[in-house]
Amino acid sequence: MSHHGLAVFESTVQTSYAWLDDLMEELGWHDRHRAYQALRVVLHAVRDRLTVDEAADLGAQLPMLLRGMYYEGWNPADTPIHGRRIEDFLAPISETFHDHPEIVPEGVVWAVFKVLETHVSWGEMQEVKNMLPDKIRALCP
Repeated sequence: MSHHGLAVFESTVQTSYAWLDDLMEELGWHDRHRAYQALRVVLHAVRDRLTVDEAADLGAQLPMLLRGMYYEGWNPADTPIHGRRIEDFLAPISETFHDHPEIVPEGVVWAVFKVLETHVSWGEMQEVKNMLPDKIRALCP
């Protein structure tokens, strides 16, 4: 493997850590693994409510390492989920952090969107938000 190939991997790891560090700062956390869990569960919840094309557009703006996590377990034929209830959107987030009652799922969503707005283009974020139901969009910064 060329040195250039290694630089690509090192770069995506560093960029992914920067996203997680930004999320930890937004949430006031000091646990990168927990931040990863938060980013993963919220991105999956959002991805599953987007059209296939829009999910791909968002995925294209994620760092390579996070992009792999984003697409993990995705079945495009099952999306978008047509459930519009906020309770359904928040359920996997609540389940992920069920052992941490101090973690508020709505706050996790807000923080993930704050980080996305920092790293993803404004236009893409507008398209993503416009596809979400009003009650979910209301959780965004």
